This record gives sequence, structure tokens and C-alpha cells, in this order.
Amino acid sequence: MENITNQLFPHKLESVISMYKKYPKRILPKGAMVTRIAPSPTGFFHIGGLYMALISERFAHQTKGVYYLRIEDTDKKREIEGARKIISISLCKYGLSPDEGEGLGGIERGIYGPYCQSDRKEIYKVFIKHLVEIGRAYPCFCSQSELDEMRKMQEEAKVRTGYYGIWAKWRDADKNLVKEMLDNNKEFVIRFKSTGDYKKSFSYKDLLKCSIEFPENDIDTVIMKSDGLPTYHLAHVIDDHLMSTTHVLRGDEWISSIPLHYELFNTLELEPPLYGHISPINKIDEYGHRRKLSKRKDPEANVIYYDQKGYPRIAIIEYLMNLANSDFEDWRNKNPTSHYTEFTLTFKKLAASAGPLFDEAKLRDISKELIAKMTATEIYEDVVNWSSEYDSKFKDVLLSDKKYWVNAFSIERSIKKTRKDIACWSEIKRFFYFLIKEEFAKPDWLKFNSPLSKNEISDILLQYSAEFSINDLQDEWMNKIRRIAIKFNFAPNAITFKDNKDKYRGHVGDIAQIIRYAITDRTQTPDLYQIIQVLGEQECARRISFGRNFD
Repeated sequence: MENITNQLFPHKLESVISMYKKYPKRILPKGAMVTRIAPSPTGFFHIGGLYMALISERFAHQTKGVYYLRIEDTDKKREIEGARKIISISLCKYGLSPDEGEGLGGIERGIYGPYCQSDRKEIYKVFIKHLVEIGRAYPCFCSQSELDEMRKMQEEAKVRTGYYGIWAKWRDADKNLVKEMLDNNKEFVIRFKSTGDYKKSFSYKDLLKCSIEFPENDIDTVIMKSDGLPTYHLAHVIDDHLMSTTHVLRGDEWISSIPLHYELFNTLELEPPLYGHISPINKIDEYGHRRKLSKRKDPEANVIYYDQKGYPRIAIIEYLMNLANSDFEDWRNKNPTSHYTEFTLTFKKLAASAGPLFDEAKLRDISKELIAKMTATEIYEDVVNWSSEYDSKFKDVLLSDKKYWVNAFSIERSIKKTRKDIACWSEIKRFFYFLIKEEFAKPDWLKFNSPLSKNEISDILLQYSAEFSINDLQDEWMNKIRRIAIKFNFAPNAITFKDNKDKYRGHVGDIAQIIRYAITDRTQTPDLYQIIQVLGEQECARRISFGRNFD
């Protein structure tokens, strides 16, 4: 067997003992968790990945532990160029940069690296070689066509599919035959030699799913592919031990692999971490069915979707906190000014979230509340940053007059009265479009519904123009509009009109609506007086002049 091992691993490798010395146990406070996010660079960054990162980061940091990033890129066939960079950028954008692992610019931090699995190839070989030496791993030379034929035979025989028992062709192969195959440079993988019995039960206590029972593993799983890289099953076992991971929080699609993973840990005489299998984010589709948020079908699965729309990143984080622990919303209502990190995430509440349901309407509500609390300057800076990437023309408009736009974003942002109309930055331009002086055009009065004739509207605007002063206080400005209203037989307020509808043509609000339309080309806007103060006297006069021209 020694000769075969040397053929499998012709280059000198370090020993298992040396690996343990190279990666010593972490010295951390009692109860501190070491968690990780371990995405594969196979495309865009999924919102579920951000959800997992947030949960892992919170549990690590609220226990004064360590949260690190490990890139699991052993499946080179599925790897997408640039995906690693997307992962790092996304985590950074959302305030979830790891304590260790690859950061922006591809620079790694931490002494437990490399943190990219393809760079740890020689480390895995040390342990794979050890498994071969102790008789718990062996080379398999089956071609894909042979494996396909075996599966077909199993299906016809109506037995479990997989490489196990009598179906494990190379499990106990003659050593001379194995040597001959290696001498002839036949392509091979290395399989783990399981000692499990499928008829026996394996049970373990999950952090989130409580006690679970599965049949023992008896599949001789591939642990090293023909390219020399390990499969996830072995790689994560080695990495989580060497990096002193205490809690593995991962998607519940891996829960059925627990018997295999525990067998690998036990065979290598390593203590397994605590596992918590998290239910994926779900959505209600167009047919009313609940299903997993799909990477292929749902645009909202991609983190870039939220960037493009311009949701404040803190809104995404707080929404995901709601999905993780349902009591976060009550906590937020009681602690409106506290940072979300002051909330303590718990496994108990996380376990209760059986496939949290994605609801963009709820996200919008959270975002509106958070934007309402921002200062006008904060909004300006965020919108400039967003438009720099997604609307360069609007960015130029914003940068042309910072003071003007900060004043614009201050409209209805007093302590007593704050509008909650904006959910994301992509809506800002449409909402405040009438304040872009260069693009304001003459209103279309054919769309304006009024009992007044064109001549009367023109006279009202003429009188308003004569009365208007930018220096008027709001009450004085409103009183001038009331005087105009009375001249045209409109009630000075809504209450008077309600009580005397047969006496008046309308009320002062109808007159203000004419002025609003002339100045903004809209019938619904934020506070008109504040809009006028932002636009200034000259621009308002220009627009009133436009408004009187019906040609």
C-alpha cells in the first residue's frame, strides 16, 4: 500500500501533525463564536448569501468572536470570472467585511489562510494521503459512462443509487490492478471508504432543527477529484477544523450530508463544529405558490437588484434582521435611534423562521422609515453616490448646486412633519423632477381639471404674480391666496365651503392647486410654500408666466 500511496502523492507533503502546529487553536473569550461565510464564486452574490453573512457576523461579533470569509472555489467548472471580487465588494458595501479572509483588492487578512480553497490544495492532500495510509480512502478509476451504467442498473434493480457496498467497484480492488492503472496514468478520483451501515440510525442535535435522525452514511464519496482538488465534503471539514470554526451556519440543503461530515470528522479524530442549518428565503410566485427565491428566475435574488434600485444599504440589513429574528421589529419600534447591532440575535428565533418570506413591500416600508430619519445632507450624499453609478446625468445636476438640492431634500423634513414617500434613491429624480430648473417645461393645462375658464386661471395667476414675494412668511403667503380666492367667489377655507356649497364655487385649496400646477406641473406635491422657497422668486415668476400662456 505504501508504494501506491507514493504513486498517488509523488511530491513530498507535510505531516498532519505539522498542519496542527501551523494552525494553532484560537485564544478567545469563553463563549466566543468563530463563524464563517463560505460562498462559491459561481455568479452574482445572492441575497441569501448576504442573509447568511449577516447572521454569521452577528453571532460572532455579539459574542466577541471572529467572523471570516472563505472562498470555496474547488469546482472550477462552475467558477465565473470576477465573482470573487463581487463577493468582497458586496460584503463591504453592506458593512459585513470579514475580520479575516479576502477583502477589497484581493488582499487577505488573518493567519489562518490561505482563505481561498484552491490555494489550499497541498493542505488537503496531507489529509487525503493520511486517509489513504490508514485505509480509509482509495483511488477509483471508474469513468463517467461506467458510473452512469451503474446508476441505470441500480434503478432497474430498484435499489438505492450511489457508490456503496457491492457497487463500490474499486473499494477493495487488487493492489496490483491499482498499481497497473496508476502506472498507465489512468485518470482517477479518491473516495472516502465509509464504514457506516445504512440500516442503522445516526442522530445529532442541530442548532436550529433540534434533534434529527438519518441513516448512517455508507456512500464512498469522492473526496478528491481528478484535478487534485477536494470536494466540499472533505475541504470544509479540514478548513473548519484548522481555522477553529466553532459554529457552521449554512443552508439546510446540506443537512442530509451531516452523517458523512461527522464520519469524516470522526475518522480524522477531529471535533466537529456545531451545525445550524438555516432555511432559505422564500417568495410567493405569480401562481400563489411558496417557493425558494430562485437565482435563475427572480431578479430580487441578486444583491445588485437592490443597488440598482437604490435602497439604502441599512434598509436591506434591517429587513434581513427582521427575517432572521421576527422580534427585531418590536425592538426597533422601542429603540428607534439605536444601531441594529445593539439587538441580540438568537438561535431560538432564527429556528422559528421556517423559510422566511421575502416581501418587497415590507422592505419598502422599512426603507421609507429609515429615509425619513435621515438628514437632507445625508440624503444628498447617498443620492449623489447612487447616481454616480446609475444616473450620471442626474449626478451632474446634483453636483451643480449642492446647497439648492440639500434645501430641496429638506422639504417636509421637520420634526413635526416628515413625508415618507421615498423608498429608494431611484425614485428621487421622479419625485423631485419639477425642481430641475433646466428641464421644467410649460404645464399642459388640458390635463388640469378645474371649473374655471382659461381666462380666469390666467387672471388668478396674474394677481398671484402681483402679490407674490419670496420674503412672505407662510401665513402671510396663504392669506394672499385667500384674498384671491374670495375675489373669484371661492371659500377662504374647506370648512366654510363644506357648510355653504351652494354659495361658493370651491375653496381656497382649488386656487392653491392652480398655483401648484403652474409652478410644478403637478397636482400632488410636497408642501407648496417650501417648494417656492427652494425655487426662489425669479424661477417662480418665470413658471407663473409660463402658466398664464395657454397657447
